[in-house]
Amino acid sequence: MADSNGYGKQQKRIVFTANDHKHAKFILKLKYDGFTQSGFFRHIIDAYIEENEALRLFVEHIKTQSKTKKTKSRRLREAGKSTLVDMALNEGEIENIFDMLAEEFPDL
Repeated sequence: MADSNGYGKQQKRIVFTANDHKHAKFILKLKYDGFTQSGFFRHIIDAYIEENEALRLFVEHIKTQSKTKKTKSRRLREAGKSTLVDMALNEGEIENIFDMLAEEFPDL
């Protein structure tokens, strides 16, 4: 996809973190299957971009799980807000608590 202006020639890094246990298991699986980390992720990215059918089915599966998690999270937040209102906290105090929770647990 490179053109005469140099687009597509510059290398970009894709970085994320995982805990040490998952990382160790991942490295062992890669060695067993004969992949390097970079090679594995390049293949996954290519398959995702090219809409590989097997990967597309997997993506649809995890999207469904994600929607379920978001729905559950929304219900829990609403239940928490009603509990806080029942405790006679004002709106500012409630928002402050949710801001602190969001900082502490960004995945919620």
